[in-house]
Amino acid sequence: MEDQVLAATLAQPLVIASFQRERFYRQEAHRYQRLALRSNQIYVLSAPETDFANSSEHYEKVAFEPEDGLSQEWHLVVIADSYATCLVCRENLGSIAKNKQQPEQSPSMDMDTARRFEGIWTSERGVSLKAAELLLERILVYRPELASKIEQARQRFGIGQTRTYFGTDTINEYACDIDTDPFVQRLVTYLQASQYKLHKAYRSITAQARKERLVNSISTAIRRSLDPHEVLQVAAQELGQHLNACRCLIYRAQATDSQATIEHESLTAGVLSIRGETWELEKNSLFRELVQQGEGICVSDTQTDPRVTNSAGLSLIAKKFAICSWLMEPVFYQGRLLGIVELHYCRMPPHECQPGELDLVKAIATQVGAALIQAEAYANLEELNQQLEALDRTRSNLIAITGHELRTPLSTIQVCLESLASEPDMPLELQQVMLNTALADSERMRKLVQDFLTLSNLESGRVEWHPESLTLQECIDLALSRIRTRSSTEKPPQIETQIPQDLPLVRADGDWLVEVLAKLIDNACKFTPSQGKITIKAICNSRQMVEVTVADTGRGIEPNRLEVVFDRFYQEEGALRRTTSGTGLGLAICRQIVNGWGGQIWAKSAGKDQGSQFHFTIPIVQSTQEEKRTKVKTK
Repeated sequence: MEDQVLAATLAQPLVIASFQRERFYRQEAHRYQRLALRSNQIYVLSAPETDFANSSEHYEKVAFEPEDGLSQEWHLVVIADSYATCLVCRENLGSIAKNKQQPEQSPSMDMDTARRFEGIWTSERGVSLKAAELLLERILVYRPELASKIEQARQRFGIGQTRTYFGTDTINEYACDIDTDPFVQRLVTYLQASQYKLHKAYRSITAQARKERLVNSISTAIRRSLDPHEVLQVAAQELGQHLNACRCLIYRAQATDSQATIEHESLTAGVLSIRGETWELEKNSLFRELVQQGEGICVSDTQTDPRVTNSAGLSLIAKKFAICSWLMEPVFYQGRLLGIVELHYCRMPPHECQPGELDLVKAIATQVGAALIQAEAYANLEELNQQLEALDRTRSNLIAITGHELRTPLSTIQVCLESLASEPDMPLELQQVMLNTALADSERMRKLVQDFLTLSNLESGRVEWHPESLTLQECIDLALSRIRTRSSTEKPPQIETQIPQDLPLVRADGDWLVEVLAKLIDNACKFTPSQGKITIKAICNSRQMVEVTVADTGRGIEPNRLEVVFDRFYQEEGALRRTTSGTGLGLAICRQIVNGWGGQIWAKSAGKDQGSQFHFTIPIVQSTQEEKRTKVKTK
C-alpha cells in the first residue's frame, strides 16, 4: 500500500491506520512520515502505552482507550480519487486468550510472528469507503477538533453519501490511474518465494528425520544384538533403501587382505546379486586408494573415470555387475580398518554423490565399526570365559587326581619306612619287600611329576625338536622293551607287531616317537585283560605319511568319548572308583607330540567291551628329488 500511494500520480489520498498497541505502531512510524509528505489526510490510531498521545505534528495521531473495540482489530484504509484499498483483520480469539496468559511484552519487542489473524483485504471502493466512514466516526469521538478536516475528506471522496451506479456519473469500482501489475507481480513473487522456502524447509526437515531414523534403527539393532551378521545386514538394508542405491554391500576387510567375501547385501528389483562372491582387493586400485587416504571414494561415472577405465579388473567388475556409479566408505575403529561399505548405482544417468549422502554413509560406517568391535569384544569375552571354565575344570581335576595319585604312594612309603625304623628285628626278606614297595611307589610319584612337566613344556612350546630319519620297527622295539622292564605283578596281554619290511623311513624326533608308542601301548595294556591281544600295525598312506595303529581287544570307548579321551586329566572311571592308576595325561601328551611333528592322532572304537584303536601319522623321509620338488612348490 505504501508503494501504491507513493507511485500514484494524484496526491492527497486519505490514509487511516489503526494499531492494537503503540509498540506495533512504532515499527511502522517511518512509513507514515513518508506518506505525510504526499497528503495531509493521514490518521494513525493506537492505544497509548508510553508517550503516544493526540497530536498533529506530522499527521493526525489518535489515542483511543485500551478497552475500546479497536484494540482487538487492525485497520488500514487508503482512498484516492481513482483507487481504494482496505485491510481489516482481527486477531484469532484462541491466540488472544493464549496471549492474555503470557506476561506483557516490552514496547521494543517485535510482533510475534506466530500469532494468527483473520480478516479481509480488498480493493473494492464501496467496502473501503464504508470502512473509512466507520473509522472517521471513531476519530471524531476522541478528537472532535478534527471535524472540519474530516468533513473535507468526506466531501472529497463521497464518504457516507448515497451513490448511484447509473448514468454518466458512475464511478468504476476498481478505477486506478497507475499500473498495478508490478505490485501484483511483486506480491505473487513474495508468495512464491515464501512457499518455496517453506517446501525447502519441509524437505530438509524430512530428510534430517529420515537420517535420524536410519541411524537410530542401526543403533537399536546394535543394542539389541551382539551378532555382527545381524547388525551388518540391518545396516546394509536400511542404508540401501535410504540412499536409493541399487546395491549396498558391507563386508569385512583389513588393509593387508588380498580378497574378501561378500556376506551382507541389499538389492533393488532386477539387480544381480553378488552375495557369496569373492572380491579381489590386492589389485583393486580403489581399495588401495581408500586404505592410503583413509577416506571414502566416490566414482560418479565408471565409464569415464580413469581409475576404473585404466584398470582391467575394475572395468570387468563394473561391466559384469552393471555398476554405473560407485561409492566406497571405509569402516574404521581407532585407526584400524575393519570393513568396507559399498553403494552401487546401476541405472543411468550416473548418480552424483551429494555431501549429505557422504556424511550419512560415514556416520553409518562409524556405527558399523562400533558394532564390529562390540561383537568382537563379546566373542573374546566368551572365549576367555570358556578358557576360564576349562582352567577351573583342570584345576579341579588336578586336585582330585593328584590327591588320589600322590596320597596312596605316600601312605605306602610312610608305612614301609615306619616299619623299617620301628622293627629292627624284622626278617631280611620282609625288609627287602618293604624297600621294594617304597621304591616302586616313589617311582610312580616320579612318573606322575614327570608327566606334569612334560605336558607343560609341550603346551608352552619350550620343547626343542630334533627330527631324524628312523625305522619304525626300531622305535617299536624300544617302546616294548620299556614296557616289559616295568614292574608289574600282572601278566601283560599278548602283543603282536605287523610292520611291513618295505615300510619307508620316517622323519621324527626318536625320543618323542618312542614316548608316544610306549604310552599308547601302556594305555592298551591297562585296559586289556591278560588273555587279550594288542596289535601294532603300520601302513603308508597316500599323503606321504606313515599311519601307525595300536589296537587292543580290551574295554573299548563309547563313540561320544572318542575325542575327549585326549583331553587333559580325562579318566573313564571316577577318581574314587578307578581300577587302574594314572593321571589321564598320557593321551594328551601323545596329541601334543604328534601335532609337534605335523601329524594327526585319533581314536576309533565300536563301543564298550569292543576294543579300541589309536591311530597316528608320521611324515615319510623324502628322497632328494622329492625334497627339491617340495622346495620348488613351497617357493
